[in-house]
Amino acid sequence: MNKRTPRKFKPIPGTGTPLYLQLARFLADAVRQGHYAPHEALPSERALSESLDLSRVTTRKAIDQLALQGLIVRRRGSGNYIAPRIEQALSRLTSFSEDLRARGYAPGSRWLSRETTLPTTEERDILRLARGERVARLKRLRIADEIVMALEESVLPASVLPVPAEVDGSLYEFLDARRSAPVRAREQIRALNAPAQLARHLRVPTGRAVLFIQRVSYLASGSPVELTHAYLRGDYYDLIAELRRET
Repeated sequence: MNKRTPRKFKPIPGTGTPLYLQLARFLADAVRQGHYAPHEALPSERALSESLDLSRVTTRKAIDQLALQGLIVRRRGSGNYIAPRIEQALSRLTSFSEDLRARGYAPGSRWLSRETTLPTTEERDILRLARGERVARLKRLRIADEIVMALEESVLPASVLPVPAEVDGSLYEFLDARRSAPVRAREQIRALNAPAQLARHLRVPTGRAVLFIQRVSYLASGSPVELTHAYLRGDYYDLIAELRRET
C-alpha cells in the first residue's frame, strides 16, 4: 500500500458484503481523505493483491469499482491514476480555463459545435433580444489533463460574437480582449441524472448524478451577455462557498 495510507485493510467477516466491495470502500476512503494525491499512480493490481494477501480477481473487481465511481483514471499501458478534483469557488466570476490553470492543470476543449442560430424563447428572454436577433452557440467538452470534466453550452448575442469559430480557448479571455467580458453573473445549481447522450459525452453511466449549472452573465452596463448551461461530473468537482453571518 501507499506509505501515506493511515491503516491496513482488514476484511470484516460475516457482514454479507463481498470482499471486493470492502476493499473498494477502503481504497475509496483513502482517496477521498487525501492519502493519494491527484494524478498519483494507484498501486498495481498485482502489488495490491500481494501486499494484502488477496486474489487478483478480488483486487481487480475493487479497482473496477473505483473506476465506476470516477475516483481513478485508467491509462492503457501505464496504470491507474487518481482522478483530479476541481474546487470551484462560487464567490468569484472565473472561466473554466482560469480555474484549472490556478490549480496547475492544463485546460482543454473538444468542440462539438460553434454556430450562429436563432435563439429559443427562453434564450431570447434571458438575453433580452429582439425578435429576429441571432445568437452565437458554443458547445464543447471541457477537459483537464485529457480527462473530460464537463459539457458546456454557451449562448451569446451574435452582436457580441458574430463569428463563433473565432473562439478557440477561453471564452472570457476572448471577450476580455474585445472589451465585452462580463463583470458579474448569477448561477443556479442543481443535481440531475444524466440522460444517455449526456452520459456518453461525460463518459459516465446513464443515470449518473451530475451537477447542472445555469449561469447568466452581465456587462458593467447591466446587459446580459452570456447564458451558459454546464453539466459537471460530480465526482471531479467540489463547489465551494464562503458564507458570512451579518451582525
